[in-house]
Amino acid sequence: MTPHTPGPTAPAPLAGLRVLDLATLFAGPIAATMLGDFGAEVIKVEHPAKPDPARGHGPAKNGVGLWWKLLGRNKRTITLDLSTPGGRAVLLRLAAGADVIVENFRPGTLERWELGWPELSAANPRLVLARVTAFGQFGPYASRPGFGTLAEAMSGFAAITGEPDAPPTLPPFGLADSIAGLATAYAVMTALAARERTGAGQIVDLAIIEPILTALGPQPLWYDQLGYVQPRTGNRTENNAPRNTYRTCDGTWVAVSASAQSVAERVMRLVGRPELTDEPWFATGTGRAAHADVLDEAVGDWIARHTRTEVLAAFEKAEAAIAPVQDVRDVLADPQYQALGTFATLCDPELGRLRMQNVLFRLSATPGAIRWAGRPHGADTDAVLTELGLTPKELAALRAEGAL
Repeated sequence: MTPHTPGPTAPAPLAGLRVLDLATLFAGPIAATMLGDFGAEVIKVEHPAKPDPARGHGPAKNGVGLWWKLLGRNKRTITLDLSTPGGRAVLLRLAAGADVIVENFRPGTLERWELGWPELSAANPRLVLARVTAFGQFGPYASRPGFGTLAEAMSGFAAITGEPDAPPTLPPFGLADSIAGLATAYAVMTALAARERTGAGQIVDLAIIEPILTALGPQPLWYDQLGYVQPRTGNRTENNAPRNTYRTCDGTWVAVSASAQSVAERVMRLVGRPELTDEPWFATGTGRAAHADVLDEAVGDWIARHTRTEVLAAFEKAEAAIAPVQDVRDVLADPQYQALGTFATLCDPELGRLRMQNVLFRLSATPGAIRWAGRPHGADTDAVLTELGLTPKELAALRAEGAL
């Protein structure tokens, strides 16, 4: 039994919660995935002719998008054209028995289909509607199209990322979307907790440009109080040193961080430069950061004379903070990740054996689990709608209308 595996009698903590995932691409669907990982019944609703574009993002195997296997896990998939009368009617029936809807249409789209908050809350006063958009539901940018990349640029992240004399750098993955997805799951659970006291649902308005600002820390406060604008410093920081990546003699890289004074002192003793710890400037993180060239040279020269194995062993013995710079091959083989059960192995009907990240955290009594990977487009349409009470004749009529 891994740390993620529920015991034989442990119910999933979110069992009984029903979530309708109407969102596409990443932030909204990630939130729904997080809820599904801990037992919520998630129904992924996609357009009959235009499935979630995430199905086509990144590499594919045998024509099956691999990213979708991760993003779509623990979700039943149905098709529904919400802009049709039949699709609207079915969604309202689904909403009547749901706890949460996650959507990321541009503001006003659901309202145009007569599926806005007045209609949804009338169908289910206990419903939580999570609206995840680039810029939020109001303001001068609300109607603009937007993606996580724009949030990474607007938030200040790109401005501080990269080398000082190089262009601002965007991450090569969905950073802002991922942060927003986690924030949305937290917001949904907060709204559900409030519902336990009030009996009423509410709207969650989450703008992707905002959660990444929280992750960036005190930049607005620094500017407000001091007029300070954080510059690009590469791998360095103006808050402490040594803090950088260093190359070993066998051509690999390691990352060193010495945020704590005691760790910084241990690092300098390890690399044979204990006299630097007696310098007045060494006593503070900002003082060390101001002398990063000296510290980087001392640490870098020592690391460059040793293999990665030797460096890691020496730092561990000295109780100094270090980690290897790993690519995905190293990550999958890393013993710490293996001990934590960070990766799950599944048997998928389309692709066979596959591995992916496990659920995000471990609960001691009611852990989450991956029950299945992302399913084909519309695979559960008939099953879900039959459970809703629709007859074969009604399903045929909806298909004839183009609603399914």
